[in-house]
Amino acid sequence: MINLSGSIAGVHFKNPIVMASGTFGFGKEYVEYYNITALGGIAGKGLTLHPKSGNEGLRLYETPSGMLNSVGLENPGVKHFLENEAAYWEGLDLARIVNLGGDHIDEYIEGAVMINQDSRLREAKGHKAVDIIELNISCPNVKEGGIAYGIKTEKAREVVREVRAVTSIPLVIKLSPNAEDLVSMAMMCEQEGADGVTLINTISAMKIDVYKRKSVFRNLYAGLSGPAVKPIALRMVHQVASRVSIPVIGVGGISSATDVIEFIMAGASLVQVGTYNFINIHAGIDLVSGIEEFMMQEGIQTLQEIRGVV
Repeated sequence: MINLSGSIAGVHFKNPIVMASGTFGFGKEYVEYYNITALGGIAGKGLTLHPKSGNEGLRLYETPSGMLNSVGLENPGVKHFLENEAAYWEGLDLARIVNLGGDHIDEYIEGAVMINQDSRLREAKGHKAVDIIELNISCPNVKEGGIAYGIKTEKAREVVREVRAVTSIPLVIKLSPNAEDLVSMAMMCEQEGADGVTLINTISAMKIDVYKRKSVFRNLYAGLSGPAVKPIALRMVHQVASRVSIPVIGVGGISSATDVIEFIMAGASLVQVGTYNFINIHAGIDLVSGIEEFMMQEGIQTLQEIRGVV
């Protein structure tokens, strides 16, 4: 019997498909299209301590085989999530990941403390809404904060260490492909007690309006995602997975079941699906079916049989 399941720090995933932060809301928007509890997990819209209105001007631009975004972490804030969205997550039978960003280290810490305290209160009542915190130190679309932590390993160490100290919830760190040394960054996360790493976030990129003679984005640069970045993400997952013992969550341009299998063969424990959600509204459930079909055709019983084989 085929078994797609996996785990991170004791958190069970019924299959390796996780919806990436920023592409799936908090899950409510997709329930009318398919049973989202058939997924392995969801990572909710990225949250910051305080609400953010995001970047001004154009936010999305379609490119050949990809998409540029300059959303700027628009979100309702941690408090709003805990008061208005977490109760919905309590009823979901899948792994639930809070993506936490920030402009400054104190914001990361305070946000993690709030999530941790809320989780303890819910667990005392027999409920659970958050399984994992995904620390976003890699968003390229804010002018300060996240991107600085995502580039410098020792700068990132400060925020990973401080957040690890204030929460008992499993912690994974979302890394930037723009890091000066991505492998060292991932190894640092393991040293500081992270339970896993997610890579990659979008790649800093650009689009110029040749008639206006300026960038189409107010912030000049934006984050590139989609199939165009998959070969880069795959290479980075392969490099990191061979150097750390904690689970690696691969993300970057996945749009087919064989894409997922490639990431698993590169060493990923799970994958996240982002841009493909905007191309195929049934992306998540289609990928789960596609993986099962591939495994049946190839006589594979568990993903562990092929994980890291390359």
